[in-house]
Amino acid sequence: MLTAYSVGCIPFGLLISKAISGIDPRREGSGNMGATNVLRVAGKTPAIITLVCDILKGMFPVLLAQFFGLDQQSILFVGFSAILGHLFPVFLMFQGGKGVAVSLGVFLWVAPKIALIAVVIWLCGIAIGKYSSIGALASFGALPFLALMFNRTPEFILFSFLVSSLVYFRHKDNIIRLMSGEEKPSRLL
Repeated sequence: MLTAYSVGCIPFGLLISKAISGIDPRREGSGNMGATNVLRVAGKTPAIITLVCDILKGMFPVLLAQFFGLDQQSILFVGFSAILGHLFPVFLMFQGGKGVAVSLGVFLWVAPKIALIAVVIWLCGIAIGKYSSIGALASFGALPFLALMFNRTPEFILFSFLVSSLVYFRHKDNIIRLMSGEEKPSRLL
């Protein structure tokens, strides 16, 4: 779990933006290090690399946990640790990202069908609502229901609910901006 948390702490959006464009995404746009803000402030290439790296930092720890033969519940703890590392990285004074891509990486490995449906919901949310935050909120709002619908274990349903709650918590500023009409529209990668 400590290794997963440490992997989750790697601020790919910050590192990639600074390396490619010299821009610190924490100081521009929404101030977030995720792919959407990196796209906004640093461009398409850094955003795509950030998205892929953030997905992989969620996927890699659970893949490793599975490789070492951990049971499903332990794998969920490992995945949750990677997500917590991304949200609350020790290297950045616990001010991390919103958890969408890293959570997607975890779900792609532990429940690929649910993850792919969540991606479709996210894309539809962006296409209809024109905001990445609406897509993220729609897909993560659906996550616990998808876990129930696909008859997963109680542990997995609880895991889905906790991850969903954390993503909503990290999007609280987006929710406020959406309600006040101040959220910035997003373009797809």
